[in-house]
Amino acid sequence: MLNRKVFSALGGLLAAVPALAYDSSYNMPTGVTAIAREVHGLHMQIFWICVVIAVAVFGVMIYSIVAFRKSSGAVADRTLLHSTKVEVIWTVIPVAILIFMAVPAAKTLVKMEDTRNAELSVKVTGYQWKWQYEYLGKGVSFYSSLATESNYARQLNSGVDVTTVKDYLLDVDNEFVVPVDTKIRLLLTGNDVIHAWWVPDFAVKKDAIPGFINEAWFKADRLGRYTGQCAELCGRDHGFMPIVVKVVSKEDFAKWLAAQQDAAKAATTTAPATPVAAAL
Repeated sequence: MLNRKVFSALGGLLAAVPALAYDSSYNMPTGVTAIAREVHGLHMQIFWICVVIAVAVFGVMIYSIVAFRKSSGAVADRTLLHSTKVEVIWTVIPVAILIFMAVPAAKTLVKMEDTRNAELSVKVTGYQWKWQYEYLGKGVSFYSSLATESNYARQLNSGVDVTTVKDYLLDVDNEFVVPVDTKIRLLLTGNDVIHAWWVPDFAVKKDAIPGFINEAWFKADRLGRYTGQCAELCGRDHGFMPIVVKVVSKEDFAKWLAAQQDAAKAATTTAPATPVAAAL
């Protein structure tokens, strides 16, 4: 009767695993890039390997505890002290599993580092506590900070109910705009301390280190708005420098880029001339 209850409970737990495993609120997102989907596939492959191992190990353990308990009259066999065969088996099987997992993971890691043939390069600089995006060769550069509404609501004694603020702490004043189906190369660095640019839907997480350039890339194949965070503790306001990437069509991106370039030129031509210091 006890065995039946134990295995019934285990069966119910296992039945809930698939639903939880593929729910993005409990698991990593599938993503909107080919690399992100590969990473998710590897993650799920390793997850199910771990599930099978856990079921086997805990199943044998629970069965042994229940079936061979002292109260049922079980007596330990003190002659079973060593088995070379068992030790070889429990060494060979984990090594084989690790190799099985390492080979596809290594292939994906190599792809993640391949920034060749990029169609657009953007320099990303982390500051306390904002990001700067410079579209290299395009004459466009701007800062992206926490949106004003979220920034006000987060202040102590602001009196604002943060649940009423749209995209609280996940919105910015200037979105990072990129075209769809375009390989974007990121050159990441920091201006003050170490930051980390992280967008889960792209499977990109890279440190932005002062005095050093890190590279990353992504190629989003779906229009939309994707959010991320600084993933490196960078000071007291670390939690208030979100990332928002807006993926638009190539036509809309060309229009947006042209508008940004015109605005930059207008700002340059209307800026007052810097006075020349008088000679001593």
